[in-house]
Amino acid sequence: MRRTIMAAAALGVGATAVNAGGLERTPQSMAILFEEGRTFELSFGYVSPDVSGTLGADSGDMLASFSNLGLAYKADLNDTLSYAIIFDQPYGADTAYPTGTGNPFAGSTARVRSNALSGVLQYNMGNGASVYGGLRAQSLQAEAVLLPATLNYTINSDTDYELGYLVGAAYERPEIALRVALTYHSETSHDLSLTEASNLDATQTNSEPVNLPQALNLEFQSGVAEDTLVFGSVRWAEWSETEIDPSLYNTRFPGFPPIVFFTDDRITYTLGVGRRLNETWSILGSLSHEETTGSATGNLGPTDGFTSVSLGAVYTKDNMKITGGLRYVDIGDAMSFSGADFQDNSAIAAGVRVGWSF
Repeated sequence: MRRTIMAAAALGVGATAVNAGGLERTPQSMAILFEEGRTFELSFGYVSPDVSGTLGADSGDMLASFSNLGLAYKADLNDTLSYAIIFDQPYGADTAYPTGTGNPFAGSTARVRSNALSGVLQYNMGNGASVYGGLRAQSLQAEAVLLPATLNYTINSDTDYELGYLVGAAYERPEIALRVALTYHSETSHDLSLTEASNLDATQTNSEPVNLPQALNLEFQSGVAEDTLVFGSVRWAEWSETEIDPSLYNTRFPGFPPIVFFTDDRITYTLGVGRRLNETWSILGSLSHEETTGSATGNLGPTDGFTSVSLGAVYTKDNMKITGGLRYVDIGDAMSFSGADFQDNSAIAAGVRVGWSF
């Protein structure tokens, strides 16, 4: 029971993640490490935000829908060692201000893409304690068009690949379905080669350092009654250290903050409950919250915290588990540095994960 429900719990805050701090799209969970035996998982999430604001005129819906893909494989080497290989798309952005609205940013777009492949080795020390660690190879690519009706500033980067690492420790008591796992993810420092241009400038290429944040994940679960499990997580990410601030942009937009910037670090809380109905079906629900700080945001990502509710179900048949989840997100009101006011915004997300044990 605890394995089945935890698969759904991971989906509830994973495949359907949306509008968490900064550019975050997945919580980088280590839940697969604790699956029994050999396990392969395939997950897919789809998110549809509805975000608009006002600066002179209504912006229209300026955050595009997006999808996320995840793959994971876990196996035991012996009684004390196991490993996992995890692919995810941890960071991203899809901004597209509709044209013809009269808004100053009409036609502006931005796109950020990342992929990450992690290899993790876990050592079981006995008495329920384990430690784990590994390396993460991560890519990053970004592009944007700002104020196409006037300056038509464009930026496009190459795809940069960098290494990061993770370390963690866990404690388990299987008889009461208790598990607590703490994972540290290192900062990843990318050096993007940026091509910039505008109506007033020739094309030029510059190098721009971009740091994707270090983060700390606390994931926990415990049985509270027969066939009933409480689970949750607390995630801190140092988004205040992340910005994209190219040189030509500084020349053409004096006094403006960086293209991408985040004033505050972010802490995301999740608490949920799952219950097994029978040998085939389990259900779960969870609440997540990230504080609205009131700090100024950029115009390309004008959100400030959120509160969400997730519902999910797991179907188990022989060696296969199919997990599905839906999530509604109430996105926190935001005020951009330019004075644009973004209120009463939301998102709907759906995710599915299929897992095989063998």
